[in-house]
Amino acid sequence: MQHAVGAPLPPPQGPGSGPVGWSHQAQHPGHPGPPPTTPPAPGGWSGPAPHHAPGPPSRETTGHVQLPPGGPVPLPAPPAEPGTGGATLAVLLIGPAGAGKTTVAKLWASRRRVPTAHVSLDDVREWVCSGFADPQAGWNDHSEAQYRLARRTCGFAARNFLANGISCILDDAVFPDRPVVGLGGWKRHVGPGLLPVVLLPGLEIVLERNAARSGNRRLSDEEVARIHGRMAGWYGSGLPIIDNSTYDVETTARVLDDILARSITSPPAW
Repeated sequence: MQHAVGAPLPPPQGPGSGPVGWSHQAQHPGHPGPPPTTPPAPGGWSGPAPHHAPGPPSRETTGHVQLPPGGPVPLPAPPAEPGTGGATLAVLLIGPAGAGKTTVAKLWASRRRVPTAHVSLDDVREWVCSGFADPQAGWNDHSEAQYRLARRTCGFAARNFLANGISCILDDAVFPDRPVVGLGGWKRHVGPGLLPVVLLPGLEIVLERNAARSGNRRLSDEEVARIHGRMAGWYGSGLPIIDNSTYDVETTARVLDDILARSITSPPAW
């Protein structure tokens, strides 16, 4: 008795392929079966007949979603309505620890009427479990390498979100006076269309918010004050700055959207 052998289809080739997975064709009436065998010749061997090109795939065939490859993010087109509207854009929200970057970014992303993702660099850095180089333990070659890797990973994610029609807001404590933890790397990994905005409340506010943190996200008061002082260098940089000392999260998210709408029309030089 002859056994039918089913083989998985190879994954699609070429750039932009979706996640690799196996697909197969279900056997049903009208579907080509296994290749026939030739009758045995006298004294000869019975083997498969010459292979013919298969017909069109059946409806049951599981296909692969083709994803456009992510390239450098260009400047977005001006929105045709108040605020950022339905514009697809990449945003970098900058600020010291305790400024509320992650909370504001999440709310802004969730309130938009178009698909929008939020990626926090701190979250991506902490994907490293064993061997995590915590900058609080001292900035060294290992912590710098992991920071650069996390930033590149965030940039890759942002480009791919944008290439598939999904906006992206990233957040990071970018310093104006430190090339490694600076804007140049973000621009290189995301693209010239990245829109940076600085979130900078007063020192008393960031100290209060930092005190409510736990784990390795909570810093000493001295470290918070030092970081906040260095962030003051963004004044005069040309980047838009939001002092959210007296704003709640919803108000800050609305102000952020208004500033981004102006940045789309007149991008900041950086």
